[in-house]
Amino acid sequence: MPVDRLLPTDDAAELIALTRDVADKLLDPIVDEHERHETYPDGLFAQLGAAGLLSLPQPEEWGGGGQPFEVYLQVLEEIAARWAAVAVAVSVHSLSSHPLLTFGTDEQKQRWLPGMLSGDQIGAYSLSEPQAGSDAAALRCAAVADGEQYVLNGAKSWITHGGVADFYTLFARTGEGSKGISCFLVPGDLPGLTFGKPEEKMGLAAIPTTSAFYDNARLDADRRIGAEGQGLQIAFSALDSGRLGIAAVAVGLAQAALDEAVRYAQERTTFGRKIIDHQGLGFLLADMAAAVVSARATYLDAARRRDLGLPYGAQASVAKLVCTDAAMKVTTDAVQVFGGAGYTRDYRVERYMREAKITQIFEGTNQIQRLVIARGLAG
Repeated sequence: MPVDRLLPTDDAAELIALTRDVADKLLDPIVDEHERHETYPDGLFAQLGAAGLLSLPQPEEWGGGGQPFEVYLQVLEEIAARWAAVAVAVSVHSLSSHPLLTFGTDEQKQRWLPGMLSGDQIGAYSLSEPQAGSDAAALRCAAVADGEQYVLNGAKSWITHGGVADFYTLFARTGEGSKGISCFLVPGDLPGLTFGKPEEKMGLAAIPTTSAFYDNARLDADRRIGAEGQGLQIAFSALDSGRLGIAAVAVGLAQAALDEAVRYAQERTTFGRKIIDHQGLGFLLADMAAAVVSARATYLDAARRRDLGLPYGAQASVAKLVCTDAAMKVTTDAVQVFGGAGYTRDYRVERYMREAKITQIFEGTNQIQRLVIARGLAG
């Protein structure tokens, strides 16, 4: 069911309406088939780009939508309510564009941003490694300067859109310690760059997640974003925004699960009554609704701080923690509402439950979010 929203402008309300229309027509009719058969939706992201949905929070001067982050996140939520894997990929694309937009030179922006923001290209974020997930300072993938180029060697992991993306925002080691990591913009067809087979995941199966391998891959030095050694600063600045993206995706998933559960509870009868009229189940649905509404308010609070130019890193961690934990609980409770039927693939709620789990893990596990929040309180 459509969610009543408090939007800052009439234009924002029209954008949400457009997103719902696009999502209902492009995503909802095909999501079940692609997720069940783990097939990539060829051409879909070009259609989303043509609709202007891949670059909403970026400035208009570079071809973006110029939308407040709070509006962009609500668009992302609407997409996630139809297809979580696609919403995650849209969020990652925005995350991947952030370093160039924020730390790139004007020349670099003029050269590469238009393609990123027009929807002609889709991006991926390449930070994690097999031995370096939450501990980003432990990266080993190396970029060694050689004249006007860097020579890249090493492995990266857990790349959303790996092997499919047109560009990769790569973080690689150029020196020692936490100050020895730099950021690079890597074209997807770079010689010496190969990809592993897609991971066999619990959910989000239609969008590939792969490892990447650099074998003496030569990258022009003008593709370094920011200064040498600035990589972790760039990575973490992007992750604050990315965590809000995942929070919005999680709320979209939870909203979809709640809607399915309410619909089923209004149709299913036991003991001569609709099951929604049984107090035990009605209270469960009420708790699910409260979790969705409060989670949405949490990510919007952080987004509004971002839009106002206020510090929002701690609030982003709170939002990521609250929203993804809520999504896990709400999707699990939705399966409970369906009873035995919810445990089958005849209904979407079992998929929602599987998909919700990863939101508690990527963009920093929820244990890491608690660490970030606690450090903020201590500091």
